[in-house]
Amino acid sequence: MPYTNVAFNPHFWKTLVQKSKFSTEDIPDLTGKIAIVTGANSGLGYATTVALASHGAHVFLACRSEAKAREAIEKARVEIRGGSSSGRASSFPTPATATTTTPTKTSSAPNSPKLSALSAAVVAGNKYLKDKDGNAVEPKLEFLQLDLNDMNSCSRAAKEFLEKGLPLHILINNGGIMTSPFALSADGIEQQFAVNHMGHFVFTMNLLDRIIASQPSRIVILSSIGHEHTPKHGIDFQTLNDRSASNPASRYGRSKLANILFGKALARRLANEKVWVNMGHPGFVYTELARNNKDSMGAVAAGVYDLAGRMCASKPEVGCLNQLYLATSPEVEKGDSRGLYYVPVGNELRP
Repeated sequence: MPYTNVAFNPHFWKTLVQKSKFSTEDIPDLTGKIAIVTGANSGLGYATTVALASHGAHVFLACRSEAKAREAIEKARVEIRGGSSSGRASSFPTPATATTTTPTKTSSAPNSPKLSALSAAVVAGNKYLKDKDGNAVEPKLEFLQLDLNDMNSCSRAAKEFLEKGLPLHILINNGGIMTSPFALSADGIEQQFAVNHMGHFVFTMNLLDRIIASQPSRIVILSSIGHEHTPKHGIDFQTLNDRSASNPASRYGRSKLANILFGKALARRLANEKVWVNMGHPGFVYTELARNNKDSMGAVAAGVYDLAGRMCASKPEVGCLNQLYLATSPEVEKGDSRGLYYVPVGNELRP
């Protein structure tokens, strides 16, 4: 039965009510660090990009749409330099306001404390984005063409990055799709499995030698508690492309289980390297990820999900904290955390 590991796990329920132990204020100085974030033009990926860049990292936004990525880059520069493009300060939480109270995924229930009005990104930018003479410098943000639906595109994207001759200290495999109608990728693979797992697998493995050469480094693979929706027998590759053998939710769960299995296998292979690979569940976060729900689940189910998201889900600025913890927290290296699965924020849970 799906989600039984969660339903009967007191440790998971405990994480929903305890105070968050990590916020963007805990991110160390990332000056000189190079990061890639997939799916970085919106949602969790965008929030993650802003947090990394404001702390000095040189961030590549690996996205399919160049127009959307460049729009996100300009928006991030404005946000880091003095407030959001809408004129409001960004809403990254401070330790006093980052709570974890919603069921299923993460923090910020309706009765949670209000997020800080002062932008944490601006504060970090004012502190870390300076040259040797103390003058303010622009955040380092670049576009990298990546279509996770096409494995050839993933290989080309990795090659394009490698040709720049830069190190790679942080790779965050954030991009993905959820509960989309059945379709095949450019390579003839069920689309959710192709985008969420295969594309990231190809991209990561083509970058792996550079990541190892750049150690200490991190690889963060965004999974989901949705992996619990996979059938007991696990991933059946014989029926991967059989539409009748799955539904939108189980196909999503299957891809998220693949993320976890890939992360664990990769961590074992890198056990003797200073490369820390871990997987994270972001929590219940209100983003564009559910945009396909109406087409795949029907108007009623999609409406219920949307209502729940508006009322209970976290904002991306809160939802990104778990992957930021895995990508930047000194605790990961101090505890030699490898191949582990985390729920918000920074809480290990057996998947």
